[in-house]
Amino acid sequence: MSLKSPISLYDVQGLAFGVLMTALGVTFLKEAALVTGQTAGAAVLLSYVLPLDFGAFFILISLPFFWLSWVRRGVSFTLRTIVAVLGISTVTPALGALIRFDELPPLLAAVLAGACCGVGLIALFRHGASAGGLGILALIIEERTGFRAGWFQMCFDAVIFALALLVLPLEGAVYSCVGAIVLNAIIAWNFRVAQTVPAGSAG
Repeated sequence: MSLKSPISLYDVQGLAFGVLMTALGVTFLKEAALVTGQTAGAAVLLSYVLPLDFGAFFILISLPFFWLSWVRRGVSFTLRTIVAVLGISTVTPALGALIRFDELPPLLAAVLAGACCGVGLIALFRHGASAGGLGILALIIEERTGFRAGWFQMCFDAVIFALALLVLPLEGAVYSCVGAIVLNAIIAWNFRVAQTVPAGSAG
């Protein structure tokens, strides 16, 4: 992936879109009391059992991965990722306070969450960032081995959902798994680390 510096208006809109879509996906999850995988899933799960909100956990879990990003991916990628993590941590509770659902079937919430987060993460990847945490490691592994980032994250998600069974009812864990499959399939089928996006192009 080509990392572009200094940041352009093209990248700014892409990062903003990625943050918004990812935050919207997490909002669907929390409204339906579901979880997802990766770092966001761990943060959502912890927010259900400990007295801190999603945003705080999301930042705390991402902190150790920022060093890995700085060493392996460079300054530009790391700074953009920090901005994305802070953005998601801020926008998610804001959306949760603004959006109200009279009825949100959990299966629909899971599919919408997976689709929104998948599209949001692709936007972040395409503009030289990630949502922090495991996404950084997944990109490094794909670059070095060719093992797709989406499939790697799906393996990690299995651990998250095993833990979710201790917190959520079985039905909630199953719906959460559906959402994670949608998310990771979208990334695996629609994004390659090797692809290069010229500055100023559409998409």
